Amino acid sequence: MTTDAVPLSGSRFQTDPALLYREMRRDHGAVTPVLLDGDVPAWLVLGYRELHQVTGDPVLFSRDSELWSQWDAIPADWPLLPMIGRKQPSILYTVGERHRERAAMISNALEGADPFELRRHAERFADELIDSVCTVGEADLIGQYAMLLPVRVLARLYGFSDEDGPGLVTALNDMIDGRERALAGQIHLATSMTELVAGRRAAPARDVVSRMLADDSGFTDEEITQDLMVMMAAGHQPTADWIGNSLRLMLTDTRFAASLFGGRHSVAEAMNEVLWEDTPTQNVAGRWASRDTHLGGRRIRAGDLLLLGLQAANSDPQVRTDASALTGGNNAHFSFGHGEHRCPFPAQEVAEVIARTGIEVVLDRLPDIDLAVPAERLSRRPSPWLRGLTELPVRFTPTPALGGNRP
Repeated sequence: MTTDAVPLSGSRFQTDPALLYREMRRDHGAVTPVLLDGDVPAWLVLGYRELHQVTGDPVLFSRDSELWSQWDAIPADWPLLPMIGRKQPSILYTVGERHRERAAMISNALEGADPFELRRHAERFADELIDSVCTVGEADLIGQYAMLLPVRVLARLYGFSDEDGPGLVTALNDMIDGRERALAGQIHLATSMTELVAGRRAAPARDVVSRMLADDSGFTDEEITQDLMVMMAAGHQPTADWIGNSLRLMLTDTRFAASLFGGRHSVAEAMNEVLWEDTPTQNVAGRWASRDTHLGGRRIRAGDLLLLGLQAANSDPQVRTDASALTGGNNAHFSFGHGEHRCPFPAQEVAEVIARTGIEVVLDRLPDIDLAVPAERLSRRPSPWLRGLTELPVRFTPTPALGGNRP
């Protein structure tokens, strides 16, 4: 590792990460040395081709975190442990044939969800959340809406009661932000998942957890609990940020003005543009080199940690020669990952249904919606991992609540 490593922290991940990634690429190339909390060294892969190479070679660049050469220097209370775990029996750190079996188990369980029922759940919860603010004429579409909607839908999909939602939101946010409450958030989520799995083991139902438990591949309850934690974290926060970032784009960019007054053709375009330009999952940890190798002109040692710079790769000027080509159906971005460990397609579809339904309900229910503050005053959370708004204050003409009577 070089001595000019860039700290993977600081306000610039809030204010202008795109410029920061460009400077990293200019000064260090497609693979940049970085420092995590506590000056722990790693590599950040910025190049599109290099990221494709890393995610496409699971043997050389493994998901087995036991390979990490830095474990002896990692304290027990390191705040990034929930994201870079050791000896966690989840799908994130399983490799080879066992990983493929787990991915199939999860995909099958999610595919068993009725898409029409999923959309009905999303519409119902979205309407309930809008009911709580629509008569007032103003709202924060992050704290009062986007941060609550995905977890409520996923909780119902998995088998949780609606009352469990708020506690799960807090735990997930604490865990993902990687700060002092990260470990407490992980414990709350693990306890909730353990109780849910035990309950469904005793009394199966028509939900994702019951279908996972019915799989005949021999997974233990602990393995299923760990996978559920991954599924909930990966399904909630990025989807909430996808909703928030897309609404921000539509409220600040005149290209999408028609959608705010009844049109719907550009909702999908806004959502796709966000995945390219403002993706919720900016950076992911990670991959570990199984032997000495070279990548992007850098010498990578066995046991080195490589972080996946999804947003930086999406904006790599070597492949972004025509920005207009990103509209419509171009899905060649890295926002859902790539290779064996990419987000399963059924999970992507669930996230898209929740996000698109959430956006459309806002546009349906809140006439003449507009930002309540200048666009330049909108701020982001201070995280290098997930990029989302701290709040999205809007105003609109007050309207009556539906009270569960959606037309």
